Amino acid sequence: MTLHRTTAFAYFVILAVVAALNYIPGVTDADGVAFGIFALDIFDDALHAASALWALIAALLSTRAARSFLLIFGALYLGDGALGLATGSGYLDFGIFNNGVLDLPFSFKIMANLPHIGLGVVALLIGLKRPQD
Repeated sequence: MTLHRTTAFAYFVILAVVAALNYIPGVTDADGVAFGIFALDIFDDALHAASALWALIAALLSTRAARSFLLIFGALYLGDGALGLATGSGYLDFGIFNNGVLDLPFSFKIMANLPHIGLGVVALLIGLKRPQD
């Protein structure tokens, strides 16, 4: 399996776990907040589940499909994290449309958006590597 396909499969696993967080007893508190930072709702769960399915399909199809997934996913998630860092709301879960700009502490914005920024950067960096035939 190529680097692109292996990475896409790893993203499938990561995103599937994230999509399941709300449904694992003890992970969220009484307010539905995971790890004291993330309040994942149905939009987040659907986004992560759809992204996981996309990653799995891409990994199983081909190196080209996996590379396309990494590039598109990386750009979308990095952009979402950057917007969340700037405004407190991202666009992938419709937060910027539903909540607008939020006045949150910058340290909280960093912690809340670091996963999307990190996933986006790694996906883009690996996606930009040329496939080895």
